[in-house]
Amino acid sequence: MAVYSQTAGGGASTGKLSLPWIIAASSVGTLVEWYDFYIYGVLAVFFAQHFFPPGNPGLAFLASLAVFWFGFIARPFGAVFFGYLGDLIGRKFTFMLTLGLMGLATFLVGLLPTYATWGLAAPILLLIIRAVQGLALGGEYGGAATYIAEHAPDGKRGLYTSWIQTTATIGIVAALLVILICRLSLGDAAFTDWGWRIPFLLSAILVVISGYIRLKLEESPLFARLKEQGKASKNPTAESFLSGGRFRSSRSTLS
Repeated sequence: MAVYSQTAGGGASTGKLSLPWIIAASSVGTLVEWYDFYIYGVLAVFFAQHFFPPGNPGLAFLASLAVFWFGFIARPFGAVFFGYLGDLIGRKFTFMLTLGLMGLATFLVGLLPTYATWGLAAPILLLIIRAVQGLALGGEYGGAATYIAEHAPDGKRGLYTSWIQTTATIGIVAALLVILICRLSLGDAAFTDWGWRIPFLLSAILVVISGYIRLKLEESPLFARLKEQGKASKNPTAESFLSGGRFRSSRSTLS
């Protein structure tokens, strides 16, 4: 998404909500998405046991890691696609959409039948769901950073958007803690059999909470003003990649 140079500190308003609340609401959704993204990686060994042909544990584990890797490959494409939507439709709509897609995909992983039940359809569906997760995270990360940047005062964008950078670390720590609690509570046998699904299913609760928080946010005031003046981007992808990535100045865009 393009970040325009005039921000809250340069004349736009953050509305009724304070900037710390806007940062927290944006960051918590991104944190949940990182949690959703990383729990697969932590539990890759269990996916190797349940979602790939038995007989060659080493190959099954490599295949499980390849599915994890595929989610990272999908992220840049998600950034391009959802960045396009964010510039065309709005920041709030886009990161609500990415949050919903990530939550749904993660919840479906917790319900997905294993290889023993569905055969090759199980790893294929797992790969598709993983792609959706990667696309959603790619769009979420940039969208949340753009949303905060467009609220931050001049000279403080780097400081305030840096909170988004912390969500990846906190997300994997949260994933490890939830998995550890589930494993200690259920025991190794039950966790290996079915308990590994619980961290994925719990994601639905986290997504609902973070979605409720985000619903209280308003559209970025800068983007809303651009829409009102009819100066929002008509073709964000072309303008971003074919114009040398130049930012529009506040004088020319919001005069």
